[in-house]
Amino acid sequence: MADNLPASCAIEKFTAADLTSLREELTQSGLDSRQAAELIGVFLTVRGYGVSSHAACGAASRIESVGCSLQSMQEELEKVALVM
Repeated sequence: MADNLPASCAIEKFTAADLTSLREELTQSGLDSRQAAELIGVFLTVRGYGVSSHAACGAASRIESVGCSLQSMQEELEKVALVM
């Protein structure tokens, strides 16, 4: 069914302000990988999405490795966000 939806409806676009805030938390708070995964989980949960802890951990690692650009964060969050 999702294949019939326009692209704008199928993909969540998080605001630049939200992504910037998340990036600052991830990069400036001295979080370890488990804490970064928890932060990503909370970020998505507050916005009505679910995420497995394993997927959040992988996303945190990938976001860190690609330098935390807003575009890369958007892409990683899209990959792991589960519609609730």
